[in-house]
Amino acid sequence: MKATPLAIPDVILFEPRVFGDDRGFFFESFNQRVFENAVGRSVDFVQDNHSRSAHGVLRGLHYQVQHAQGKLVRVVEGEVFDVAVDLRRSSSTFGQWVGAHLSARNKHQIWIPEGFAHGFVVLSEHAEFLYKTTDFYAPAHERCLAWNDPQVAIDWPAVTQPLLSEKDRVGKLLADAETFA
Repeated sequence: MKATPLAIPDVILFEPRVFGDDRGFFFESFNQRVFENAVGRSVDFVQDNHSRSAHGVLRGLHYQVQHAQGKLVRVVEGEVFDVAVDLRRSSSTFGQWVGAHLSARNKHQIWIPEGFAHGFVVLSEHAEFLYKTTDFYAPAHERCLAWNDPQVAIDWPAVTQPLLSEKDRVGKLLADAETFA
């Protein structure tokens, strides 16, 4: 498995080695040793999540101010554009974002460490999205950064009027959001 730091080096793209033939394919989707070597620390995942969304659905940008979650994300059906925004005030990349296309076809995964907001928009007819988290869901501590914050200026592909949940419609601007030290 190839691990490549993105423009914000703490966010890492994982590209598995896929073995395929006329019968189908096989790949190792997770290896604790390879993963921890790439991220440079021990990581324990405590929860797996699975969502299905229709074309144009934008989920995010979510984070938890306490019980912060690191996430290892991937797509098993369809395609999304996945985004992480650095919310660590002490970071040289505070307020910056990185994004990548994740799809069932490319089988890529992204590690998004604690201290980041995370979201994605569905580019295919629908997408099934899987992710592991390093802490449990804590709704009292969940926050949402506005997907269209002009200060963050995410270059979402082909999104003019995304389908949003009520929670995502009222996301806060970075200037008003709770962030991390």
